[in-house]
Amino acid sequence: MSGRAVWRREPQIVSFPEVAATTEVYGFAGTSGMTNLEGQLLTDGGRRRTVYLFMHPASTLQLLPMPTALADAGYHVLCAASRYARNDSALIMEKVVRDMGAWVRHAREVLGYEKVVLVGWSGGGSLSLFYQAEAERPTITHTPAGDPFDLTQAGLIPADGVIFIAAHLSRAETLTEWLDPSVRNEADPDDRDIEFDIYAPDCPNKAPFTADFVAAFRAAQVARNRRITAWCQEMLETLRKRGTGETERAFVTHRTMCDVRWLDPSIDPNGRKANWTYLGLPETVNSGPVGMARYSSLRSWLSQWSCDLSNARGPVNAARITGTPVLQIVNEADDAVPATHNPTIRAALATPDASYVEIDGATHYYLGQPDKLAECMAALRAWGTARGLAD
Repeated sequence: MSGRAVWRREPQIVSFPEVAATTEVYGFAGTSGMTNLEGQLLTDGGRRRTVYLFMHPASTLQLLPMPTALADAGYHVLCAASRYARNDSALIMEKVVRDMGAWVRHAREVLGYEKVVLVGWSGGGSLSLFYQAEAERPTITHTPAGDPFDLTQAGLIPADGVIFIAAHLSRAETLTEWLDPSVRNEADPDDRDIEFDIYAPDCPNKAPFTADFVAAFRAAQVARNRRITAWCQEMLETLRKRGTGETERAFVTHRTMCDVRWLDPSIDPNGRKANWTYLGLPETVNSGPVGMARYSSLRSWLSQWSCDLSNARGPVNAARITGTPVLQIVNEADDAVPATHNPTIRAALATPDASYVEIDGATHYYLGQPDKLAECMAALRAWGTARGLAD
């Protein structure tokens, strides 16, 4: 293809009945006995056999550079939102998989595409792996909180390919690597262990950090995740035993953007700059309102953020994908995705058709990097053409 295609955005709505014991979404989207999903189809109006489906657990992706670059090149792109669009405080990953299944079915049966390729950007990467693993061989009948939610009966249609791009291991595993291990009291974020409080001027441990300190720091992060997980389980059991109308509880997790990698670029090095994250200054975003997992419910924590219980962990699901081509595109200067994550997914993938491409110097969103975006497009085009997924 040459030149730039003329395309338009077509609004898409998918609705399906679902009876929920509790309401998890704001407004009309899931309180009427129906789950209502919104999305956009980027199309030139012509006929194509393949659609590229972008989906993230909580974000809407139609304004990212990659979907529009694909549309510019003449591809058809479906940017699909889950029921938790822009609000992940009560998000249940198993229900997001159900939502993705509705979009895949919509693409095939309503829009008429013969082939669907999942494009998992950032948090959409582990979602795409989770979906495809369940679509190939469904196993899940309950959420990590023990609530019935049967994906084995959801009729999930396997996608024809998966692209894992600028993507991390999973929300749970990434959060654990970003949790501030200095927090000793979840109700009082000022009660901190100075040994691990790496943003504090009087912290005795400074970058560059020793290997022993990094190991202790990581262990303390896992321990904090497990303490919160145990509290969520205990509180849910307490609420169940009470037998009242109170069945859920919301809470705040303080200081969730703390990683030794951001202060010490020699740890898991890539092309990122020091003392910076994709959200800005590490110390500022650590306590800011948009920090990862800042607001949550008990059930959502177990499904979305627990490093031990979440069903959406990337390596676990990568190992379950055996019959689908997978393309990994790694942005080498990514300031959101740790450098260790893509090699871990690569090692876990069970499919014999796994491709791996690194784009030197590329950041998470390709901001101000049209040449890097063009490299990404070239890799995607070559991969798709070789597999009959580019028409």
